[in-house]
This record gives sequence, C-alpha cells and structure tokens, in this order.
Amino acid sequence: MRRATTAVAAAATALLLAASPAAAHGGKPSPKPPTITDVATGLVTPLSAAAGAKGTSYVTQNFAGLLTEVDRHGDTTVLYASANGEEVGGVSYRDRRLTFTETLIDDASGPVASSIKTLRLDKKGNPTGEARTLADIRAYENANNPDGDVTYGFRDVDQACLDQAPPDGIPVRYQGIEDSHPYATTQARGTTYVADAGMNAILSVSDRGRVRTVAVLPAQPAVVTAQAAAMFGLPDCVVGETYWFEAVPTDVEVGPWGQLYVSTLPGGPEDDSLGARASVYRVSPWSGSVRKVAGGFLSATNLAVSPKGDVYVAEMFANRISMVRHGGPRTVVAIDVPGAVEWSGKGLLATANAFDPTAGPQDPPQGTLVSIDLHAKHHGHHGHHRH
Repeated sequence: MRRATTAVAAAATALLLAASPAAAHGGKPSPKPPTITDVATGLVTPLSAAAGAKGTSYVTQNFAGLLTEVDRHGDTTVLYASANGEEVGGVSYRDRRLTFTETLIDDASGPVASSIKTLRLDKKGNPTGEARTLADIRAYENANNPDGDVTYGFRDVDQACLDQAPPDGIPVRYQGIEDSHPYATTQARGTTYVADAGMNAILSVSDRGRVRTVAVLPAQPAVVTAQAAAMFGLPDCVVGETYWFEAVPTDVEVGPWGQLYVSTLPGGPEDDSLGARASVYRVSPWSGSVRKVAGGFLSATNLAVSPKGDVYVAEMFANRISMVRHGGPRTVVAIDVPGAVEWSGKGLLATANAFDPTAGPQDPPQGTLVSIDLHAKHHGHHGHHRH
C-alpha cells in the first residue's frame, strides 16, 4: 500500500474484479445511543490517536507531519514536527513514552524511508528531550522483505494465458516487493509492535531497536467477472479465476492474554466496488500464527480492543465505528470518515473527518478528535492494563 487513505485512487481496478458477497452491515440499534463529544477540531488528516494520562490525548496530523498533544480542555500543542515533510502517524502511549511512525513519501515512487521514533515525557507530560529513532524500518524491509516469497495476482493461471493480458494493466503475477509504510504502533512489556501497510506484515521492535517479523498477513482474494474481463480486454481464460491482492495491515493492538489484534484493508480499491472485504485478524506474538476473527468491514483503518476483549473498528468509507459480533461488524455509532479509534478507559477515543480527497490547499482543516461515551461500564485503561 502506498498510502492507506489514497488507495481508493486504484478505483479502475474496481471495474475489473468482484468479490464474494459481503457480510451484512447493521444490527439492532443500542437502546441508548453513544454520545459523541468534540475534544479538538481543525486537525489535518488525523489518522491515529492515543489516550494518555490524566485526560491527555495524542493525535497525529499525518500529511502535515505533526504529532499533537490535546489536553483535557481541548488545547493543542505540537510535540513533534517532521523536518522534511515526512508523514507522521501510528502514535501509541505507554508509561510516559510516545511511539510513532515517520515515513518519507515520494510522489512518484511512494515511501522511500520509514522509521519508528519515541519521545519520552516527564510526570507533567512535557517532552524530556528530542524524539529519537528506535528503528529504521525501511532498512529492515530492504534486508528481509518478509512477504518476498508470497505470490500476488493470479496464482493458478497458466503463463500462456497471462501473456495475453495487457502489459500496462494491473500486474498479473508478482512476488512481494520491497515496500515499507509503517502505519500503526502499540506497546507492551518492553516491546513495540508495528503494523506496516507496505510490508504487509506485523513487526516487533525491542527497546534496543532490534526488529523481527512477527507475521505476514495473508493475501486477499477476489474473483474476476466475465463482464470486467471483456471491458479491459483481458483473455477469457482469467474469468472466474482468483486474483490475490496484498494484505494491508492498518493497526495493531494488544488484547486480552497478550494476543495481537490487527485490522487490514483488502488491497485494491477501498470503496465498496468490490464489496466490504476488510478484516480483523488475531496474531500470536510468540508463534506468529494468524487467525481471521471477522470480515465484512469496509475500509478498516483502525481498531481498538477493550480490556475484556471487545473489538471496535473504524470503517472510514462506511462512515461508522463498528464492533465485532459473530464474525462480522455491528454498528456502534455513525461518524463521518473515521480515521482512528482507541480505547480510552472510559469509552472510545476516535478521529472524524480524517480524510477528504476533495479538499483543496486553501480549505480549512476539518479533522476532529472526539470522545465516545458508550453508556456501558468498563474498567481499565488502554496502555496501562496488564494482560
């Protein structure tokens, strides 16, 4: 994935492929709907957030290259600004330490450099020094390419058939390429876990900066239709065949018993033209085993896990935050273009109006950070509870 929220630019692919029917959305409404309260406004692409201590929150303004603190009164302070226009995202908080991602994106070639950075805070929440680089993620990708042995595109189609495909169309068969776009972090017991949307993998980073691959997320299938194949001049031999898209992990959180929960986009267009194909996986941080927990989400850009194991998902282009129920989504609250969702200890912290592809450079930023009261009793605090 070159950039999670602009993957919809691949909409031409939407006409080419069709997926299996998606799980139904919706469900019975809550007797008392959740209450949404603005915490901060005027944010630029707030695609990740974290709940801190004493009512403080943190939010990234990704495309502006900013890491911002929001105090309990809604006042904002920039804690970090990238030096050369790098994207800043993936913020998490634990034990007075902020961890976040920084990615340099070239307009022509995509992400060209990426790293994980940390910023220590004092008891009052003020930075104790400059942010430091914990790990060079792009260097790890270049040296290891965890999904390099995964075949994407058409896996089971004869080469003679593939040779008839247009040379300037979508790639018909390829191995995982060298690409790194770390998109989310979480911290647990001295380890930082990273969801890398370009690498299609979950990584762990030790406090000394040692990086290892925890798991590669599975490729995502979709089926070619006869109508689409004819429209694009593809040979009839691919009709009914499965095309395997790259998985695109967009968030990682630690759930009960130390298991990791991961949200993924399905690769290709992120609107509903191929159906709601985004998923939630559970990943063992010890064995690397990957198990699908739920599917049928539309553009799952972030997730949150409560101390008792409830999983909430931000579905950006479905304009809602949903909850995993019986292998699929159940709407919790409607919210415009949510980018992030986090457990706050009292409910959910989320961002809204996180991305507007039609906004011009002169338009005022519309992103907001909101708190969501679920009208349910919960205990514990994200980033502090023990597993």
